[in-house]
Amino acid sequence: MSQSSAPAADSSFRAPKILFWTAFLVRIAYIVLAHSYHTPPYNNHFEFGWENGRVAASVAAGHGYSSPFSGDTGPTAWMVPGFTLLLAGVFKVCGIYTNLSAAVILGFNSLFQALTAPLVYEMGARVAGRRNALWAGWIWALYPGIMQYGVHWIWEMSMSTFFFAAVLVLGMRMRGTGATPPQRQRVRDWVCFGLLWGAVSMTNPTLLLMAPVEGLWILSISPRFKDWIRGLALAVLSGVVCAAVAAPWVIRNELVFHAFIPTRSNFGAEAAMAWSPSSIGFPWGATVPTEVHQPEHQLYAQMGELAYVQMRGRLAHQWAHQDPGHFWRLVGLRFYMYWANVPHASGGKPVSEVFREANYCLGSIAGLLGLALALRRRLPAAGLFGMAILLLPIVYYFVTVGSRFRNPLEPILVVLIVYLFQQAELCWGFTWPGLRRLWPAS
Repeated sequence: MSQSSAPAADSSFRAPKILFWTAFLVRIAYIVLAHSYHTPPYNNHFEFGWENGRVAASVAAGHGYSSPFSGDTGPTAWMVPGFTLLLAGVFKVCGIYTNLSAAVILGFNSLFQALTAPLVYEMGARVAGRRNALWAGWIWALYPGIMQYGVHWIWEMSMSTFFFAAVLVLGMRMRGTGATPPQRQRVRDWVCFGLLWGAVSMTNPTLLLMAPVEGLWILSISPRFKDWIRGLALAVLSGVVCAAVAAPWVIRNELVFHAFIPTRSNFGAEAAMAWSPSSIGFPWGATVPTEVHQPEHQLYAQMGELAYVQMRGRLAHQWAHQDPGHFWRLVGLRFYMYWANVPHASGGKPVSEVFREANYCLGSIAGLLGLALALRRRLPAAGLFGMAILLLPIVYYFVTVGSRFRNPLEPILVVLIVYLFQQAELCWGFTWPGLRRLWPAS
């Protein structure tokens, strides 16, 4: 067993406090100095949180969880409530669509990103040693491509990425990754596991694809039948806890829509936009027009959300069956865009766009090569990382694409990218003497 993967005490996985504080204060400084809390007033501030902002404004104004586009269109389950209710609370205290509200919610996003930095450090430490952890943690803390989702985007990425990274780290602790495996599964760990997956379900339900995979991965550390039985019982308990977190939302949807909606109601409408004969793979514009005079917006308001989404879903399936070649070409195009090149909605300057796309593609290539090397060398948790990279993008290949959808995978990719370049250093003799003195090998 190599030195980097030898069992270690849990205390050795704790990140230095300066990592969190640097990540947080740098983001706050950027928000203040760059005035990123100024949001465009166009279309009644729709770019201030998009659908999340509209629903949050409705809640803050006392009209309930409704109207995700414009006007008063009735109750909605278009998005899960985790981030939306946080934004509604900010609106209630600081004003609807005010600069102060923007600054506060971006501050929350920055906090979530800063809290993720120690988690990235622990992932790196458990998988590939302290030197990997330091590089990965500081890249997460300071890299502009990661920072953008905390300081510019009023959306759920920073929150859901934090919860997802937290549940991955908890799973590594429960399995004893990089340390001595625990002798016995603990009830409190599985309860926390369920709570975190419940939080994930209320911020980004797509990530739930990994819940059973990680649960089985944790259980597989115990070869004895008796331990498996106890572990399965605790895993069921964890599932009950997760369901309890989501239950208020599910019950609310049953009472309001008289239908079982465990997460979101919008799949049919998103599929129609994604699979239409005119689709080019990238979703330009809102799924429902935000101008109240538009016929499609009026149809959505008249039919009600659930009936409208079901109608659009039937249309989507009809288009997919009529032209399967077009459907699968779009799937392939979204696969390419997810990993290689996501167009910028506003076009952007040619030089900056080339740099942005090359940077995005390089991260994907290096991350996937790092994963291949980690799997080949049987690094701890490499299989878990591989399953996340395999499963989580699947929904986006079929429905929509955007660089932000890869954000929950970025903590994993950062660790793998650092691992790849560190192994290149060992194999080909690349050295960085100054950095080696600052961050010696573990």
